[in-house]
Amino acid sequence: MMSKFMEWVDARFPATKMWNDHLAKYYAPKNFNFLYFFGSLALLVLVNQLLTGVWLTMSYNPTAEGAFASVEGLMRDVRTGDTPHGAILRYMHSTGASAFFIVVYLHMFRGLLYGSYQKPRELVWIFGMLIYLMLMAEAFMGYLLPWGQMSYWGAQVIISLFGAIPYIGDALTEWIRGDYLISGITLNRFFALHVVALPIVILGLVVLHILALHEVGSNNPDGIDIKKYKDENGIPLDGIPFHPYYTVKDIVGVVVFLFVFCFVVFFFPEMGGYFLEKPNFEQANPFKTPEHIAPVWYFTPFYAILRAIPDKLMGVIAMGAAIAALFVLPWLDRSPVRSMRYKGWLSKLWLLAFCVSFVILGVLGVLPPTPGRTLLSQLCTALYFAYFILMPFYTRMEKTKPVPERAVSYTHLTLPTKRIV
Repeated sequence: MMSKFMEWVDARFPATKMWNDHLAKYYAPKNFNFLYFFGSLALLVLVNQLLTGVWLTMSYNPTAEGAFASVEGLMRDVRTGDTPHGAILRYMHSTGASAFFIVVYLHMFRGLLYGSYQKPRELVWIFGMLIYLMLMAEAFMGYLLPWGQMSYWGAQVIISLFGAIPYIGDALTEWIRGDYLISGITLNRFFALHVVALPIVILGLVVLHILALHEVGSNNPDGIDIKKYKDENGIPLDGIPFHPYYTVKDIVGVVVFLFVFCFVVFFFPEMGGYFLEKPNFEQANPFKTPEHIAPVWYFTPFYAILRAIPDKLMGVIAMGAAIAALFVLPWLDRSPVRSMRYKGWLSKLWLLAFCVSFVILGVLGVLPPTPGRTLLSQLCTALYFAYFILMPFYTRMEKTKPVPERAVSYTHLTLPTKRIV
Protein backbone atom coordinates (compact mmCIF):
# COMPACT_ATOMS: atom_id res chain seq x y z
CA MET A 1 0.00 0.00 0.00
CA MET A 2 2.74 2.46 1.04
CA SER A 3 4.94 1.52 -1.93
CA LYS A 4 2.09 2.19 -4.36
CA PHE A 5 1.42 5.54 -2.70
CA MET A 6 5.11 6.51 -3.04
CA GLU A 7 5.08 5.43 -6.69
CA TRP A 8 2.11 7.75 -7.23
CA VAL A 9 3.92 10.60 -5.45
CA ASP A 10 7.25 10.00 -7.25
CA ALA A 11 5.50 10.15 -10.61
CA ARG A 12 4.47 13.71 -9.73
CA PHE A 13 7.15 14.89 -7.28
CA PRO A 14 10.73 13.55 -6.77
CA ALA A 15 10.23 12.73 -3.06
CA THR A 16 12.23 9.47 -3.04
CA LYS A 17 14.99 10.98 -5.18
CA MET A 18 15.32 13.93 -2.78
CA TRP A 19 15.37 11.56 0.21
CA ASN A 20 18.14 9.49 -1.39
CA ASP A 21 20.18 12.45 -2.69
CA HIS A 22 20.18 14.36 0.58
CA LEU A 23 19.88 11.66 3.28
CA ALA A 24 19.79 7.92 2.56
CA LYS A 25 22.39 7.89 -0.24
CA TYR A 26 24.28 11.04 0.61
CA TYR A 27 27.67 9.77 1.72
CA ALA A 28 29.41 11.85 4.37
CA PRO A 29 32.97 11.28 5.66
CA LYS A 30 33.38 8.69 8.42
CA ASN A 31 35.61 10.90 10.54
CA PHE A 32 33.22 13.67 11.59
CA ASN A 33 33.82 14.90 15.14
CA PHE A 34 32.12 16.98 17.84
CA LEU A 35 32.31 20.21 15.81
CA TYR A 36 30.01 18.74 13.16
CA PHE A 37 27.02 18.89 15.51
CA PHE A 38 26.48 22.61 15.07
CA GLY A 39 25.16 22.68 11.51
CA SER A 40 22.16 20.52 12.41
CA LEU A 41 21.73 22.43 15.69
CA ALA A 42 21.52 25.68 13.70
CA LEU A 43 18.62 24.16 11.74
CA LEU A 44 16.94 23.14 15.00
CA VAL A 45 17.23 26.65 16.45
CA LEU A 46 15.95 28.15 13.19
CA VAL A 47 12.80 26.02 13.50
CA ASN A 48 12.44 27.11 17.14
CA GLN A 49 12.71 30.78 16.16
CA LEU A 50 10.14 30.44 13.38
CA LEU A 51 7.58 28.57 15.49
CA THR A 52 7.92 30.70 18.63
CA GLY A 53 8.00 33.84 16.48
CA VAL A 54 4.67 32.97 14.88
CA TRP A 55 3.01 32.54 18.29
CA LEU A 56 4.57 35.72 19.68
CA THR A 57 3.29 37.66 16.67
CA MET A 58 -0.28 36.70 17.56
CA SER A 59 -0.08 38.68 20.82
CA TYR A 60 2.16 41.53 19.67
CA ASN A 61 0.99 45.08 18.93
CA PRO A 62 3.46 46.76 16.51
CA THR A 63 2.81 50.37 17.60
CA ALA A 64 4.85 52.74 19.74
CA GLU A 65 1.91 53.05 22.15
CA GLY A 66 1.13 49.34 22.47
CA ALA A 67 4.35 47.36 21.81
CA PHE A 68 5.80 47.36 25.33
CA ALA A 69 2.42 46.76 26.97
CA SER A 70 1.69 43.85 24.59
CA VAL A 71 5.00 42.18 25.50
CA GLU A 72 4.33 42.66 29.21
CA GLY A 73 0.80 41.34 28.75
CA LEU A 74 2.18 38.32 26.92
CA MET A 75 4.55 37.62 29.81
CA ARG A 76 1.92 37.98 32.56
CA ASP A 77 -1.52 37.24 31.12
CA VAL A 78 -1.06 34.57 28.43
CA ARG A 79 -1.32 31.46 30.58
CA THR A 80 -3.30 28.29 31.20
CA GLY A 81 -3.95 27.97 34.91
CA ASP A 82 -0.58 28.46 36.59
CA THR A 83 1.45 27.77 33.43
CA PRO A 84 2.76 31.05 31.89
CA HIS A 85 2.83 29.97 28.25
CA GLY A 86 3.49 33.50 27.03
CA ALA A 87 6.57 33.95 29.19
CA ILE A 88 7.92 30.54 28.16
CA LEU A 89 7.45 31.38 24.48
CA ARG A 90 9.21 34.71 24.85
CA TYR A 91 12.11 33.15 26.76
CA MET A 92 12.39 30.38 24.17
CA HIS A 93 12.60 33.03 21.45
CA SER A 94 15.07 35.33 23.26
CA THR A 95 17.27 32.42 24.39
CA GLY A 96 16.97 30.92 20.91
CA ALA A 97 18.38 34.14 19.40
CA SER A 98 21.54 33.85 21.50
CA ALA A 99 21.70 30.08 20.97
CA PHE A 100 21.47 30.69 17.22
CA PHE A 101 24.56 32.87 17.22
CA ILE A 102 26.45 30.50 19.55
CA VAL A 103 25.97 27.52 17.22
CA VAL A 104 26.58 29.65 14.11
CA TYR A 105 29.86 31.02 15.52
CA LEU A 106 30.99 27.48 16.38
CA HIS A 107 29.89 26.31 12.92
CA MET A 108 31.98 29.10 11.34
CA PHE A 109 34.95 28.27 13.59
CA ARG A 110 34.85 24.67 12.35
CA GLY A 111 34.91 26.01 8.78
CA LEU A 112 38.00 28.09 9.58
CA LEU A 113 39.67 25.18 11.38
CA TYR A 114 39.24 22.60 8.62
CA GLY A 115 39.31 24.86 5.56
CA SER A 116 35.67 24.30 4.58
CA TYR A 117 35.79 27.51 2.52
CA GLN A 118 38.47 26.28 0.10
CA LYS A 119 37.91 24.98 -3.43
CA PRO A 120 35.41 23.55 -4.38
CA ARG A 121 33.29 24.84 -1.46
CA GLU A 122 33.53 28.59 -2.07
CA LEU A 123 29.80 28.91 -2.77
CA VAL A 124 28.93 26.89 0.34
CA TRP A 125 30.94 29.43 2.37
CA ILE A 126 29.44 32.45 0.55
CA PHE A 127 25.88 31.22 1.13
CA GLY A 128 26.77 30.57 4.78
CA MET A 129 28.13 34.08 5.18
CA LEU A 130 25.01 35.54 3.57
CA ILE A 131 22.95 33.59 6.11
CA TYR A 132 25.12 35.09 8.88
CA LEU A 133 24.63 38.60 7.49
CA MET A 134 20.85 38.13 7.24
CA LEU A 135 20.79 36.72 10.79
CA MET A 136 22.46 39.89 12.03
CA ALA A 137 19.88 42.01 10.22
CA GLU A 138 17.05 39.81 11.51
CA ALA A 139 18.35 40.02 15.09
CA PHE A 140 18.75 43.80 14.87
CA MET A 141 15.19 44.26 13.58
CA GLY A 142 13.84 42.00 16.31
CA TYR A 143 15.86 43.79 18.98
CA LEU A 144 13.75 46.93 18.58
CA LEU A 145 10.40 45.16 18.86
CA PRO A 146 10.11 44.91 22.70
CA TRP A 147 10.29 48.76 22.69
CA GLY A 148 12.37 48.83 25.85
CA GLN A 149 14.98 51.40 26.80
CA MET A 150 18.00 49.50 25.48
CA SER A 151 16.11 48.44 22.35
CA TYR A 152 15.22 52.04 21.55
CA TRP A 153 18.59 53.61 22.27
CA GLY A 154 20.61 50.76 20.82
CA ALA A 155 18.69 51.09 17.56
CA GLN A 156 19.13 54.86 17.72
CA VAL A 157 22.92 54.51 17.97
CA ILE A 158 23.26 51.86 15.24
CA ILE A 159 20.96 53.58 12.74
CA SER A 160 22.71 56.92 13.31
CA LEU A 161 25.96 55.33 12.08
CA PHE A 162 24.63 55.49 8.52
CA GLY A 163 24.71 59.27 8.91
CA ALA A 164 28.51 59.10 8.67
CA ILE A 165 28.31 58.18 4.96
CA PRO A 166 29.21 61.29 2.94
CA TYR A 167 26.50 63.03 0.89
CA ILE A 168 23.74 60.44 1.39
CA GLY A 169 24.14 59.67 5.10
CA ASP A 170 21.40 61.90 6.51
CA ALA A 171 18.89 60.97 3.82
CA LEU A 172 19.69 57.27 4.23
CA THR A 173 19.26 57.45 8.00
CA GLU A 174 15.89 59.17 7.62
CA TRP A 175 14.82 56.60 5.01
CA ILE A 176 15.70 53.67 7.31
CA ARG A 177 13.81 55.20 10.25
CA GLY A 178 10.91 56.41 8.12
CA ASP A 179 10.86 59.50 10.32
CA TYR A 180 13.19 62.14 11.76
CA LEU A 181 13.51 60.07 14.95
CA ILE A 182 12.84 56.44 15.85
CA SER A 183 9.07 56.22 16.16
CA GLY A 184 6.11 53.95 15.61
CA ILE A 185 6.78 54.07 11.86
CA THR A 186 10.27 52.64 12.43
CA LEU A 187 8.86 49.98 14.72
CA ASN A 188 6.22 48.98 12.17
CA ARG A 189 8.63 48.60 9.27
CA PHE A 190 11.14 46.70 11.43
CA PHE A 191 8.30 44.40 12.48
CA ALA A 192 7.39 43.69 8.85
CA LEU A 193 11.01 42.98 7.93
CA HIS A 194 11.59 40.81 11.01
CA VAL A 195 8.44 38.72 10.66
CA VAL A 196 8.00 38.40 6.88
CA ALA A 197 10.81 39.55 4.58
CA LEU A 198 14.03 38.44 6.27
CA PRO A 199 12.81 34.96 7.36
CA ILE A 200 11.93 34.21 3.72
CA VAL A 201 15.41 35.30 2.62
CA ILE A 202 17.07 33.24 5.37
CA LEU A 203 15.07 30.10 4.49
CA GLY A 204 15.99 30.51 0.83
CA LEU A 205 19.68 30.90 1.66
CA VAL A 206 19.58 27.84 3.96
CA VAL A 207 18.20 25.75 1.07
CA LEU A 208 20.93 27.07 -1.26
CA HIS A 209 23.59 26.42 1.40
CA ILE A 210 22.51 22.77 1.80
CA LEU A 211 22.12 22.18 -1.95
CA ALA A 212 25.59 23.60 -2.63
CA LEU A 213 27.05 21.47 0.18
CA HIS A 214 25.48 18.26 -1.09
CA GLU A 215 26.62 19.00 -4.64
CA VAL A 216 30.34 19.16 -3.74
CA GLY A 217 30.21 16.93 -0.63
CA SER A 218 30.98 17.58 3.01
CA ASN A 219 34.46 18.48 4.18
CA ASN A 220 36.07 16.55 7.04
CA PRO A 221 38.71 17.12 9.77
CA ASP A 222 41.46 15.87 7.44
CA GLY A 223 40.35 18.15 4.61
CA ILE A 224 40.55 15.37 2.01
CA ASP A 225 38.17 14.47 -0.82
CA ILE A 226 36.42 11.19 -0.01
CA LYS A 227 35.08 10.93 -3.58
CA LYS A 228 38.59 10.10 -4.82
CA TYR A 229 38.48 6.46 -3.68
CA LYS A 230 35.31 4.46 -4.38
CA ASP A 231 34.36 0.80 -4.41
CA GLU A 232 32.96 -1.15 -7.36
CA ASN A 233 29.50 0.29 -6.65
CA GLY A 234 30.73 3.89 -6.77
CA ILE A 235 30.42 4.34 -3.00
CA PRO A 236 33.22 6.34 -1.29
CA LEU A 237 35.41 4.02 0.77
CA ASP A 238 35.69 6.62 3.53
CA GLY A 239 32.01 7.59 3.46
CA ILE A 240 28.88 6.37 5.20
CA PRO A 241 25.22 7.20 4.45
CA PHE A 242 24.06 10.32 6.26
CA HIS A 243 20.93 8.40 7.24
CA PRO A 244 20.82 6.56 9.57
CA TYR A 245 24.38 7.05 10.86
CA TYR A 246 24.59 10.83 11.15
CA THR A 247 20.89 11.38 11.82
CA VAL A 248 21.34 9.23 14.94
CA LYS A 249 24.47 11.19 15.82
CA ASP A 250 22.62 14.47 15.37
CA ILE A 251 19.73 13.27 17.55
CA VAL A 252 22.22 12.72 20.39
CA GLY A 253 23.48 16.28 19.88
CA VAL A 254 19.92 17.60 19.83
CA VAL A 255 19.07 15.88 23.13
CA VAL A 256 22.15 17.32 24.89
CA PHE A 257 21.50 20.76 23.38
CA LEU A 258 17.85 20.73 24.50
CA PHE A 259 18.87 19.89 28.08
CA VAL A 260 21.14 22.95 28.17
CA PHE A 261 18.66 25.13 26.28
CA CYS A 262 15.72 24.27 28.56
CA PHE A 263 17.88 24.77 31.66
CA VAL A 264 18.65 28.33 30.51
CA VAL A 265 15.03 29.03 29.49
CA PHE A 266 13.58 27.94 32.84
CA PHE A 267 16.30 29.06 35.26
CA PHE A 268 18.50 31.76 33.64
CA PRO A 269 16.55 33.34 30.75
CA GLU A 270 18.19 36.74 31.26
CA MET A 271 21.67 35.20 31.58
CA GLY A 272 22.89 37.99 33.83
CA GLY A 273 21.66 40.69 31.45
CA TYR A 274 23.43 39.34 28.34
CA PHE A 275 20.38 37.65 26.77
CA LEU A 276 17.78 40.13 28.12
CA GLU A 277 19.13 43.45 29.37
CA LYS A 278 17.71 45.05 32.52
CA PRO A 279 16.92 48.42 30.80
CA ASN A 280 14.67 46.55 28.35
CA PHE A 281 12.21 45.90 31.17
CA GLU A 282 11.52 49.65 31.12
CA GLN A 283 9.42 51.20 28.35
CA ALA A 284 11.31 53.20 25.72
CA ASN A 285 11.69 56.84 26.74
CA PRO A 286 13.19 59.24 24.14
CA PHE A 287 13.96 61.75 26.93
CA LYS A 288 15.91 59.37 29.19
CA THR A 289 19.22 57.95 27.97
CA PRO A 290 20.49 54.74 29.63
CA GLU A 291 23.74 55.05 31.57
CA HIS A 292 25.56 52.76 29.13
CA ILE A 293 24.32 51.82 25.64
CA ALA A 294 25.58 48.54 24.20
CA PRO A 295 24.14 46.09 21.68
CA VAL A 296 23.43 42.42 22.39
CA TRP A 297 26.55 40.31 22.97
CA TYR A 298 26.63 38.77 19.47
CA PHE A 299 27.11 42.22 17.90
CA THR A 300 29.69 43.48 20.40
CA PRO A 301 32.90 42.38 18.57
CA PHE A 302 31.98 44.63 15.64
CA TYR A 303 30.74 47.37 17.96
CA ALA A 304 34.13 47.31 19.71
CA ILE A 305 35.86 47.68 16.32
CA LEU A 306 33.62 50.68 15.61
CA ARG A 307 34.51 52.32 18.95
CA ALA A 308 38.24 51.54 18.59
CA ILE A 309 38.57 54.05 15.72
CA PRO A 310 38.15 57.71 16.72
CA ASP A 311 36.82 58.87 13.34
CA LYS A 312 33.14 57.97 12.94
CA LEU A 313 33.26 57.34 9.18
CA MET A 314 36.44 55.23 9.41
CA GLY A 315 34.87 53.29 12.30
CA VAL A 316 31.81 52.47 10.19
CA ILE A 317 34.05 51.41 7.28
CA ALA A 318 36.15 49.22 9.60
CA MET A 319 33.03 47.60 11.06
CA GLY A 320 31.74 46.81 7.55
CA ALA A 321 35.17 45.60 6.42
CA ALA A 322 35.35 43.25 9.43
CA ILE A 323 32.31 41.40 8.07
CA ALA A 324 33.22 41.76 4.39
CA ALA A 325 36.66 40.17 4.98
CA LEU A 326 34.97 36.88 5.89
CA PHE A 327 33.32 36.76 2.45
CA VAL A 328 36.66 36.84 0.56
CA LEU A 329 38.36 34.26 2.80
CA PRO A 330 38.34 31.49 0.12
CA TRP A 331 40.55 33.64 -2.10
CA LEU A 332 42.92 34.81 0.64
CA ASP A 333 44.00 31.34 1.77
CA ARG A 334 46.78 30.16 -0.59
CA SER A 335 47.67 27.02 1.38
CA PRO A 336 47.85 23.76 -0.61
CA VAL A 337 46.10 21.94 2.28
CA ARG A 338 42.71 22.58 3.85
CA SER A 339 42.78 21.31 7.42
CA MET A 340 44.62 23.00 10.25
CA ARG A 341 45.91 19.52 11.15
CA TYR A 342 48.36 19.71 8.24
CA LYS A 343 49.01 23.46 7.99
CA GLY A 344 52.13 25.07 9.40
CA TRP A 345 52.58 26.79 12.75
CA LEU A 346 51.98 30.27 11.27
CA SER A 347 48.40 29.41 10.25
CA LYS A 348 47.72 27.92 13.67
CA LEU A 349 49.18 30.95 15.44
CA TRP A 350 47.18 33.43 13.38
CA LEU A 351 43.93 31.51 13.78
CA LEU A 352 44.48 31.50 17.55
CA ALA A 353 45.22 35.25 17.50
CA PHE A 354 42.08 35.86 15.43
CA CYS A 355 39.83 33.86 17.78
CA VAL A 356 41.30 35.41 20.94
CA SER A 357 41.01 38.95 19.54
CA PHE A 358 37.39 38.29 18.47
CA VAL A 359 36.44 37.11 21.98
CA ILE A 360 38.24 40.04 23.64
CA LEU A 361 36.50 42.49 21.30
CA GLY A 362 33.18 40.87 22.22
CA VAL A 363 33.87 41.43 25.93
CA LEU A 364 35.08 45.00 25.41
CA GLY A 365 32.01 45.85 23.31
CA VAL A 366 29.76 45.17 26.31
CA LEU A 367 31.79 47.29 28.75
CA PRO A 368 31.85 51.10 28.96
CA PRO A 369 34.87 52.56 27.15
CA THR A 370 37.97 53.68 29.07
CA PRO A 371 41.38 54.76 27.68
CA GLY A 372 42.86 51.36 28.55
CA ARG A 373 39.98 49.41 27.03
CA THR A 374 40.08 51.56 23.90
CA LEU A 375 43.80 50.83 23.48
CA LEU A 376 43.17 47.09 23.90
CA SER A 377 40.32 47.32 21.37
CA GLN A 378 42.66 48.96 18.87
CA LEU A 379 45.25 46.21 19.38
CA CYS A 380 42.66 43.45 18.93
CA THR A 381 41.23 45.23 15.86
CA ALA A 382 44.71 45.29 14.33
CA LEU A 383 45.12 41.54 15.02
CA TYR A 384 41.66 40.83 13.58
CA PHE A 385 42.46 42.51 10.27
CA ALA A 386 46.05 41.23 10.19
CA TYR A 387 44.67 37.67 10.12
CA PHE A 388 43.06 38.40 6.73
CA ILE A 389 45.59 40.86 5.27
CA LEU A 390 48.61 38.63 5.93
CA MET A 391 46.88 35.33 5.07
CA PRO A 392 48.00 35.23 1.40
CA PHE A 393 51.62 35.50 2.58
CA TYR A 394 51.87 33.19 5.60
CA THR A 395 49.71 30.46 4.03
CA ARG A 396 51.95 30.44 0.94
CA MET A 397 55.34 30.57 2.68
CA GLU A 398 54.80 28.12 5.56
CA LYS A 399 55.78 24.46 5.43
CA THR A 400 52.84 22.05 5.56
CA LYS A 401 52.60 18.41 6.63
CA PRO A 402 51.87 15.62 4.12
CA VAL A 403 48.13 15.07 3.71
CA PRO A 404 47.00 11.40 3.83
CA GLU A 405 45.20 9.89 0.85
CA ARG A 406 42.48 8.41 3.06
CA ALA A 407 40.59 9.61 6.14
CA VAL A 408 43.12 8.59 8.79
CA SER A 409 40.85 8.75 11.81
CA TYR A 410 38.63 5.84 10.79
CA THR A 411 40.44 3.90 8.06
CA HIS A 412 39.95 0.78 10.17
CA LEU A 413 36.16 1.14 10.11
CA THR A 414 34.36 -0.82 7.40
CA LEU A 415 30.62 -1.06 7.04
CA PRO A 416 28.80 -3.81 5.16
CA THR A 417 27.42 -2.72 1.79
CA LYS A 418 25.54 -5.99 1.28
CA ARG A 419 23.20 -7.92 3.55
CA ILE A 420 24.99 -10.78 5.27
CA VAL A 421 22.92 -13.97 5.23
